[in-house]
Amino acid sequence: MPDTRLSPAEIEQALSSLPDWTLAGDRLQRIYRFRDFVDAFAFMVAVALRAQEMDHHPDWSNTYGTVRIELSTHDAGGVTARDTQLAGRIEALAARWPQK
Repeated sequence: MPDTRLSPAEIEQALSSLPDWTLAGDRLQRIYRFRDFVDAFAFMVAVALRAQEMDHHPDWSNTYGTVRIELSTHDAGGVTARDTQLAGRIEALAARWPQK
């Protein structure tokens, strides 16, 4: 069964439990700032393993201690429950590292 895009109300509800995540166009977005490159990269490795388990991969970039993540379900053309679930898992992972 294909993923279904969430309604604006469903996205707003999901964002209420995802601190610092925002809706940017048709994507969820969050910027993390870590102490240094090693912490940022370790975080990215942890996220990559979780994303692979879910078979749902983020669009992201890294510059030194900063990691920018965007989530959307390309097949659905926007945000689905898979994106909000992955965002929640990413938040739990981020709690392992001190952030600026």
